[in-house]
Amino acid sequence: MNAASLQRPWYEVENLDRIESPALLVYSDRVDENIHRMIAIVGDVARLRPHAKTHKSSAVTARYLAAGVNKFKAATIAEVEMLAQSGAADVLFAYQPVGPNIRRLIDLIETFPKTAFSCLLDNIGPAGRLSVEATRRKVDVGVFLDIDCGQHRTGIAPDENAVSLYRQISSLPGLKPLGLHAYDGHIHVGDLAVRKEQCEMAFARVAKLCEELRGLGLPVNTIVAGGTPTFPFHAQRGDVECSPGTCVFWDFGYSTTFPDLEFLVAALVLTRVVSKPSRGRLCLDLGHKAIASENPPPRVEFLNLPNARAISHSEEHLVIEAETADEFKIGDCLYGVPRHICPTVALHAQAIVIQSGLVSGEWAIDARDRHLTI
Repeated sequence: MNAASLQRPWYEVENLDRIESPALLVYSDRVDENIHRMIAIVGDVARLRPHAKTHKSSAVTARYLAAGVNKFKAATIAEVEMLAQSGAADVLFAYQPVGPNIRRLIDLIETFPKTAFSCLLDNIGPAGRLSVEATRRKVDVGVFLDIDCGQHRTGIAPDENAVSLYRQISSLPGLKPLGLHAYDGHIHVGDLAVRKEQCEMAFARVAKLCEELRGLGLPVNTIVAGGTPTFPFHAQRGDVECSPGTCVFWDFGYSTTFPDLEFLVAALVLTRVVSKPSRGRLCLDLGHKAIASENPPPRVEFLNLPNARAISHSEEHLVIEAETADEFKIGDCLYGVPRHICPTVALHAQAIVIQSGLVSGEWAIDARDRHLTI
């Protein structure tokens, strides 16, 4: 390694002529480090069930598998299939299957017999339909009862209705109740002590429900709990599976809000200056189609142009202003940390892999498509 490479910022790429912009860059060494940090937090790799929704990539899955992780969570049937194709031993479809997804899930169970599949349920209607199809095709489907522990997006409240539903599910042929799923996505306060208190309060009702179900002789083998912000708290319990997602790539939204979570930014967007419409202003080829835009600006922070201000954002263009903008020429590159990495990844068909400051290949974002083969 020469002196120039030692002085170069970690994110800079030497052979930029190989990258068309806008592009998603993934720094493989940093991905590996984030995976190792996840494992260190949870302690026992068997309790780690990372979410594939962030990376949607068989290449990243392979790195998890190489580190000893073999349980995963997924948000779409395509992600479930990608994980199975990659050799995952255990995949939870963290969604209640409806419509054609009931058939597709059972297709996967038949196609990949070495993978244990499961899904979420929070209503007797879909449970009954899943039971009918599973019985017809002579398979057993593992199911987790989805618990609403405060987000009020999906799930059933952990009360007597949850007990009744779990009992009903346990009696349906073709369904194998495995336990409870409790995603506390409503907890995203920055203050560590407050976040922990909110996490403990939300989980207390889940733990009580688990105890009640077991007291009735109903099988509750596993609780899958939390996401990235509450990951360290659930990791301390010792008796739950943890499912962080964002921390494999990280982003400035989480790094700003949760400074206690010490993960590395491992994915960036590369953009080029395409016009200089006026003094102090740059137009970049980083439109809505290249970076997640569900949040208000700033949607990206540039490592080599700090304090840039977004002026306008459209399909193919981002216009910014900065005190040092005039130092950049048309064609120069900026390296951006997305505010929200998960939907940003889904906008790109592949990621450009960077190792030691050089382009080393590409990773397909396989599961960005809603259908793979099933």
